[in-house]
Amino acid sequence: MLELTILVENSTKIDLYLAGEPGLSVWLECCGRKILFDTGYSGLFLQNAAQLGVDVSQMDMLVYSHGHNDHTWGTHALVEYLDKKNAARAPALLAHPRVFENKRAQGHLIGAVMREEALSAFFDVVLSADPLEIESELWWLGEIPASVTPRRASGTICGASDVTPDLCVDDSALAYRGRDGLVIITGCSHSGICNIVAHAKSVTGETRVADIIGGFHLLDASAEELQEVTAYLSAAGVSTMHPCHCTDFKAKMALAAAFDVREAYTGLRFKYK
Repeated sequence: MLELTILVENSTKIDLYLAGEPGLSVWLECCGRKILFDTGYSGLFLQNAAQLGVDVSQMDMLVYSHGHNDHTWGTHALVEYLDKKNAARAPALLAHPRVFENKRAQGHLIGAVMREEALSAFFDVVLSADPLEIESELWWLGEIPASVTPRRASGTICGASDVTPDLCVDDSALAYRGRDGLVIITGCSHSGICNIVAHAKSVTGETRVADIIGGFHLLDASAEELQEVTAYLSAAGVSTMHPCHCTDFKAKMALAAAFDVREAYTGLRFKYK
């Protein structure tokens, strides 16, 4: 069974009294393992976790979907929290090998600030471009091939001697193979939501898709792009989805014409068998 809680997201829900921010952090429990998927933009996810009764210090693993600030900068607060808790064991940190690259956009740093050396004092850092089965039926998808749609640059990578377009090859996702099919958990889907779904099927061997939760990276998408995404996901057998974070209202409306699009917000909890 997979239990999932959104600790922070752009949206909030009336009467729930949790805070949101332009970032994403999700808490997962699967087969006794506790996993934190991204840390949002700030320490806000920790405040929400406390209100939701989630003890983040008990996590077995931190997973970075990719190296952007709205998914990694909350790690500063997390490290301080773990230090104050005097956590006896170091959880793993799983990410793509290129997650710590110097990412910039419009002159601003948008990449992870805490580098591998600093994080190694608190985590057992595991960097893998290959898919890994984290727990029974739960996979880290590793590097996502551009098998359906081409990658698009999102800012630049500033190296020691050159500046190159950032194709976000570090962007990945998680996939749980449940009773009703795959539950795919995405960060921003810079790799392309269609590519992620195709790769999740290939890695897990499961063809059914029960749900997709997370960012679809559909901001100001053209009508043509929305049609292409809708056509592929329909053919892939997707029916239910929870698009959020970097998915704008126009995209959600377009998707809702073809799928069972459900609201996602800070504090939302799911259970999948």
